[in-house]
Amino acid sequence: MSLDDLSAAMQDSYSEFDDDLTVSLDRETRNELAMLETALEPDETDELVRRAIHMLFQSSVETGSLDFHLRSGFDVTYDEYLSGMTFDEMTGADQYPTMDDERRYQF
Repeated sequence: MSLDDLSAAMQDSYSEFDDDLTVSLDRETRNELAMLETALEPDETDELVRRAIHMLFQSSVETGSLDFHLRSGFDVTYDEYLSGMTFDEMTGADQYPTMDDERRYQF
């Protein structure tokens, strides 16, 4: 997989989301959501879900978990996705031909 594959997968996922996203909650999640809503008193429960997604995303970026999964699935990192270029493309490493070790030091 590549940077282009990741971009295509992101566009596909984004287009599948409607304005209203229905999520089923298990008992533990429902209990935790009720506690957060009671304690934080947001205007709407949706606000807590948005915050939770932001926190999970930020945590995944900071711990390197997102990069690990992106590297495993698409062979790119989040920084490469943001820049639109792979590290090799940024440094020019993909522009040079491979070295032939047998003839490397022959004149």
